[in-house]
Amino acid sequence: MDRRRVFLILGVAWISAALLTWFFIARTRAPKKEKTIRVMAAVRDLPAGTRLRKTDLKQVEMQERDLPRGALLTDKEALDRALLYPAATNEPLTSLKLATLAGAEGIPATIEPGKRAISVPITDVSGVAGLIQPGSRVDVFFTRPGTMAEAISTILLQNVKVLAIGRLTQPGQPVDPKAPKVPVATLIVAPEEAQKLELAKNQGKISLALRNPLDPSAQVDVQPVTTDALDPMISARVVRARRGRTTQVPRGSFPNLEDPNVWQELTGEKKATNKAKEEEEARKRKEAEKPKLVVDVFRGDKHVQEIFR
Repeated sequence: MDRRRVFLILGVAWISAALLTWFFIARTRAPKKEKTIRVMAAVRDLPAGTRLRKTDLKQVEMQERDLPRGALLTDKEALDRALLYPAATNEPLTSLKLATLAGAEGIPATIEPGKRAISVPITDVSGVAGLIQPGSRVDVFFTRPGTMAEAISTILLQNVKVLAIGRLTQPGQPVDPKAPKVPVATLIVAPEEAQKLELAKNQGKISLALRNPLDPSAQVDVQPVTTDALDPMISARVVRARRGRTTQVPRGSFPNLEDPNVWQELTGEKKATNKAKEEEEARKRKEAEKPKLVVDVFRGDKHVQEIFR
């Protein structure tokens, strides 16, 4: 075989191997270009309740794998709708963050259809010392004052969303120090729940209990708590064995603790009484214990007894 032809074949083979090696390395080391999608985002920080206009929107590119659920792809899907939650600059907008109805604006736009906003008075105690913030989840307790037989406390509503505390509608919202303090919490409830709250405000005291927003659990059988739970001697069923006898006090039946006999039955202890009353009872017992003289008198077929002290 001609020497030139041999060298030519070897040269072509070497060049082919070098090209194949370079192509393989380039394919394995070069970054893969992932598919991107343009979505709608906020131009600047927007508070909740903002009615979106074209000047509030812009398009940003995102990788397809990072696309949030319900992302808006065109401005027509966002225009004239209000934000339910605050949006940060360049934050992609989703359908879950916008009100379902177009045309509404401001805080009323953040209220879901079929819901109502109602305010209840709170204090540092009933409002969990100021730890409740807009967007928190709370349980509503109702307490009716009165006598021991009348006072009750019950869970009125569970897992209720807080729309605002005073005039604050966002956590961390700056507060004007000159603005008057409004000690109320605004809750988002159904119309029938709003009726219960309105009645409770006029019949007793309302307190809020802060709950974990990730805890959706709710008590099914909520029973009112009475003063039975506060006094162990007047519990739902006071069972006390004394001298082989059991005394039961049913729920809602409150014994008269001023009666020494009742007190002694419940506690096994004799309640202290008035000293003068004790002395009078002792005098009567002493007189009853004096010796008596009984004389039988017979008058014909009649028999009577005469008692002489």
